[in-house]
Amino acid sequence: MAQATFHFPRGFLWGTATSSHQVEGNNTNNNWWAWEQEPGHILHEDRSGVACDWWGGRWREDFDLASEAGQNALRFSVEWSRIQPSPTRWDHAALDRYHEMVRSLKERNMISMVTLHHFTDPIWVTEMGGWENEEIIKYFVKYTQKMVEALGDYVNLWITINEPNVLALLGYALARFPPGERDLNSLGRVFSNLVRAHAAAYQVIHKLQSTAQVGIAFNYRPVMPNRSWSPLDRLQASLQDNIFNENIPQALRTGKMGFLFWKKSLPQIKGTQDFIGLNYYSQEYTSFQLAPAARIF
Repeated sequence: MAQATFHFPRGFLWGTATSSHQVEGNNTNNNWWAWEQEPGHILHEDRSGVACDWWGGRWREDFDLASEAGQNALRFSVEWSRIQPSPTRWDHAALDRYHEMVRSLKERNMISMVTLHHFTDPIWVTEMGGWENEEIIKYFVKYTQKMVEALGDYVNLWITINEPNVLALLGYALARFPPGERDLNSLGRVFSNLVRAHAAAYQVIHKLQSTAQVGIAFNYRPVMPNRSWSPLDRLQASLQDNIFNENIPQALRTGKMGFLFWKKSLPQIKGTQDFIGLNYYSQEYTSFQLAPAARIF
């Protein structure tokens, strides 16, 4: 029987992705920690707790395992609530910890891809209204600048915001993520603020790092009509696809976003991505229903 060895193309990055709240442990100053403490939000009332204990130092073991497995890249997120625990304070010990991590990846001949926002907000951001408040944009830009200044010697691949479509819909329309709202009227503001924050971060990263590559990580979820013969199911699928899959990529490509009766012109965001990170998990089938909560999702 013929045998062959296959190799990735030169420059191909093969690695693993993590998020800070999933692996660090004891991120007690963010909105997801607070969300976990409220009954009914998490299956079996589970808590993140110490998680994988990265903040306790076990990131070294995982970095070694990844390197031994032949991986040459790691995508991980930094925790805004650790770095900026209040609007007027920066935690330099936390910045030093992240600097040690990216330096250690370099020593293992691995490339760092850093995600600046992976679902979690500092509590003080939540208290000012979260992503409904456009003031968050200027704070996110300052945070981005701080991270590039701290890690830029070892990092030039940046994801600004992970899955902004998921954050917006599950947090502000479907109440499955914090802040747990069901308000379609605020959804447009949230979408707008997320892409504006991304675009502003994109500009400041490129100002500080001319060689940087900057993008978002996007969750694409194909939506199919449950009954292909049904015009109403096809309409439902088209609507969900527009809001979830098309809204943000189209905005970053054209500077215009919108869904249903909400439209917004944002010329400043046009062309603000060097790549798109594609997160794909599954597709779904949908049916039109008369219940108001089910008309969109």
